[in-house]
Parts: sequence; C-alpha cells; structure tokens
Amino acid sequence: MILVADESIDFGIIRSLRDSGVIVFSISEDSPGIKDTDVLNKAKEKQCLLITEDKDFGELTYRFKHYHYGILLIRLNDLSRYERIENVTEIITNHIDKLYNNFSVLSKNGLRIKTSHRK
Repeated sequence: MILVADESIDFGIIRSLRDSGVIVFSISEDSPGIKDTDVLNKAKEKQCLLITEDKDFGELTYRFKHYHYGILLIRLNDLSRYERIENVTEIITNHIDKLYNNFSVLSKNGLRIKTSHRK
C-alpha cells in the first residue's frame, strides 16, 4: 500500500502509517512548499491515494476536475493528536480499497466517501 501525504499531515500520522507497513511519500520531507497542483500530480504519477488536511484539494478535484487516484481529506481538529493518529491509521489500513479513486472525508462523525467526477 502506497500513499502521498500532503505537507499538512502531522508527522505522527506518517510515522504510524509507516509502522503499519504503508509506504508513505511525505511532501514535507521530499518537496516542502510545492503547489497543491504539484502535490496532486505527484500522487497521480505514483497512482496512489493522497491524504491531506487542506480543503483546497476538494476545489481542485470538483471545480477544476483534476484527475486523481483518491483523496482523503482529514477533518479531525477537535480530537486529540493521539486520537487523530489512531483514527487515520485505522481508516487507511482497514478501508484503503474504498478510498482509492474517490474523494473521502474523515471527520469525528465518521468516513464519508464521495464518488469522484473524473475525466
């Protein structure tokens, strides 16, 4: 399982995913400061899921119709850091197949998966 973690993702989440056997390409480690479209292109080149806390990726995919292999928008700000790390790791490791090729939102209310409008 491979994914790209946007710069907005807490490194504790990246570490937890790696400890769970997920290969994570971290934008903050490899290409800090790049544009959102470049982040999306990196995930597209690797044909993998992008995880982010940046709502701008919703606009890129829905309004501007950028192609992607799946985006997970994490909206767990009201949980403790430990709970966020645990929640994200569990959702990704247990539901990765459902996340691919869709735009999903993970909040304290659960996981919402929206079928993407793709070119």
